[in-house]
Amino acid sequence: MDFDIPEEIKATLDALDDFIEREIEPLERQDDNIRFFDHRREYARTDFEAGGVPRQEWEQLLAEMRRRADGAGWLRWALPKEYGGHEASNLEMAIIREHLATRGLGLHNDLQNESSIVGNFPTVLMMRDFGTDEQRAEWMPGFFDGSRRLAFGLTEPDHGSDATYLDTTAVLDGDEWVINGRKRFNSGLHHATHDIVFARTSGDQGSPFGITALLVPTDAPGFSVDFFWWTFNMPTDHAEVTLTDVRVPRSAVFGPVDRGLELAQHFVHENRIRQAASSLGAAQFCINEAVAYANQRQTWGRPLSRNQAIQFPLVELHTEAAMLRQLVRATAWALDRQHHMEVTHEVAMCNYRANRLACDAADRAMQTCGGLGYSRHMPFEHIYRHHRRYRITEGSEEIQMRKVGQQLFGLGR
Repeated sequence: MDFDIPEEIKATLDALDDFIEREIEPLERQDDNIRFFDHRREYARTDFEAGGVPRQEWEQLLAEMRRRADGAGWLRWALPKEYGGHEASNLEMAIIREHLATRGLGLHNDLQNESSIVGNFPTVLMMRDFGTDEQRAEWMPGFFDGSRRLAFGLTEPDHGSDATYLDTTAVLDGDEWVINGRKRFNSGLHHATHDIVFARTSGDQGSPFGITALLVPTDAPGFSVDFFWWTFNMPTDHAEVTLTDVRVPRSAVFGPVDRGLELAQHFVHENRIRQAASSLGAAQFCINEAVAYANQRQTWGRPLSRNQAIQFPLVELHTEAAMLRQLVRATAWALDRQHHMEVTHEVAMCNYRANRLACDAADRAMQTCGGLGYSRHMPFEHIYRHHRRYRITEGSEEIQMRKVGQQLFGLGR
């Protein structure tokens, strides 16, 4: 087995670095845009007077980054060629995601907003595979020019990981669906034009069948964004939503009726392996920065790094990162060659361990760098607060460990 990064991917990484240095880093430095990344970052990004959502200036900067990345051919790198992409493999995307995160905090790859010069675009692939011909014709251009933006409404006040127990309902009334219910942590609603609302349309609570995905305009009568939850890492885009007799046409159904959870699960493996790679990269960045600080920091007349109490915790983290890197790449390689359900437990291993490693590495970097590490003048607190969410969202680590347990003990379907 060849463990080297393929030459064509090495060339891609070099070209990405060149693009970042020529186009993105100058944009990051101009007009005091650095305020979004230095010690002022949380306040510069957050409109606290408007419910804690992202400031317009921050969103405009991200939009300009994406515009430049798209013009250079990077933004759609992972997409099929029919949508202007390069059809990057899972292995290539995992290596790219790790590489960008290892560079550290910057406009090139700001995970807080799921924003990167190499985009993910799960909604594009969902629309390609589940949308009708009419929906694809209507929606696809809007995804790329920004005129159509989807939020994701699955979680409810009483239901998170137990998504088959939704209380939100949709009932067919003539040619319209009537939706009633509530959604929590409905991400993206600060600027979404539509919300993917998952509602029970038939069947019993606990059944994965009988749940339908509906494309609901956010300005529809009865659709209320009540408030945004302020989170550990700000700004927020996670809304509390109430739907009261919201009416949408039959054409609003996204995917098969009663099989909406298939949309939610469709790209979970690709997304999770990429998230694992990003968390791994963030962890390696923290390790690298802590080592550099320990080497230059003088205590008692010698470098801080001479102390084994400093060395050994970072050695442990560096070793775990090296082992995880091989598992992430091997799993991504397998995803390119096997049915995704054959490696679902390995994707889960990668994801929950990488997300935990990012938190552990950020915490150790803070400890190594002492008071400065704890301050917002270094990036570790930001990295910790951001990556801590992934141990809960998009499949909590307990849910992913259960998936590994099902395979390990022969309990899976």
